[in-house]
Amino acid sequence: MTTSVPPVELIGHDAALLDRVLAPYRDNCRYLKSAEISVCGDPADGGVATARCEFEIDASCYIDDTGHFNAVEFNICYNQMFYYIVAKGVQDRLFAPFDGWTMQDYWDRQLPDILIAKLSSTFRRPINARKFSGEIQLEKVLERGRGGAGRLVVADTTCRFWDADGGDSRGEVKIAITNAPATRAA
Repeated sequence: MTTSVPPVELIGHDAALLDRVLAPYRDNCRYLKSAEISVCGDPADGGVATARCEFEIDASCYIDDTGHFNAVEFNICYNQMFYYIVAKGVQDRLFAPFDGWTMQDYWDRQLPDILIAKLSSTFRRPINARKFSGEIQLEKVLERGRGGAGRLVVADTTCRFWDADGGDSRGEVKIAITNAPATRAA
């Protein structure tokens, strides 16, 4: 029996959406400059959604220049990638459960209800924070409590960052989205 590989859907950068996603950030902390998304199947059903991103940090938003990408910037850049890939998933109805949300559902939850439940990061080689790349993968997305109040979405993700000189950092992050809206499939 032959199994078919689901086609990969490529979605280009959406500057207007990125600008709206980054609106809660201070001007000097909008590190994500562009993102392209690929979707191979549905992360809620064994597929993977990936965002490939470009970043620039001209000056750290919280400390004098350390000379390299650091743990705080890792967390901020991760957040910006996650916010963008989910917003794009909602807007373009790319994968469950976000394909059943409205954009207002997303905006209402972006800050108060999207929580990092667990974060693990490693720094293998220093990254030049002035210009570097990143990637996030939504590898598994589960819904809990489909019946109404107390709904929860849990996303297992991996990420990595690199620069042109071989800088390398990686992480695994579990996200919990509380107060998730009922979806069409619920």
